[in-house]
Amino acid sequence: MAEKIFGIHAVQSVLARSPERVQELYVQAGRLDKRVQEVLDLAKAAKVHVIQRARPELDAMVEGRHQGLVALVEAAAQFQEKDLLDLVVAAGSSALVLVLDGVTDPHNLGACLRSADAAGVTVVVAPRDNSVGLSATVLKVACGAAEVVPFVQVTNLARSLQQMQQAGVWVVGMAGEAELSLYEQDLTGPRALVLGAEGSGMRRLTRENCDYLAKLPMAGSVSSLNVSVATGICLFEAVRQRIKA
Repeated sequence: MAEKIFGIHAVQSVLARSPERVQELYVQAGRLDKRVQEVLDLAKAAKVHVIQRARPELDAMVEGRHQGLVALVEAAAQFQEKDLLDLVVAAGSSALVLVLDGVTDPHNLGACLRSADAAGVTVVVAPRDNSVGLSATVLKVACGAAEVVPFVQVTNLARSLQQMQQAGVWVVGMAGEAELSLYEQDLTGPRALVLGAEGSGMRRLTRENCDYLAKLPMAGSVSSLNVSVATGICLFEAVRQRIKA
């Protein structure tokens, strides 16, 4: 099964990491600036077929800013719900799971995947309903992270949290009303960090299945951060603690 990836960073990433997956590369006719040329050099080295197209044709191929590049690629390996526990168990004491409850904005999911990749997250988990999947926009914003970070959508998030707990993972939910801050929590060992949608936060059942809640201290006038920003802060606090441990 093939899918379209677009945008300079996303196309460049897949050509650099998995050039064998790229079937065809469409480039905007007349677009030969340095950044595009770097991508074309990668395509040439990988012997990828390059096709020139007028900008309106590329506009019709994807929804979003393609920056003059659209790649037709073999879809990355898709992880299923049944793979979740295997991934967590295989990671052992270093398991770090990111759970996104109700994130529907593809830009937010893409940014969260980038942070997850940088922080060495084991797997990103999201509910199948009321949640965005790996759309073309997500792939573009993720800049290649969606190709390497396992992403699993589950039918029943509360049940999946319980299964991870039974496998030895402590579940930490982020909530503004929590008594303790994230910096007062132990994030070493197998952990799942749960973040809800901006504004509404985690759903009730998700909250009830967390082992404990934590908050990010807010000194300003805003009550919450964008979920992708909060995700980056939370993940790298876990990274900091694990480096020191």
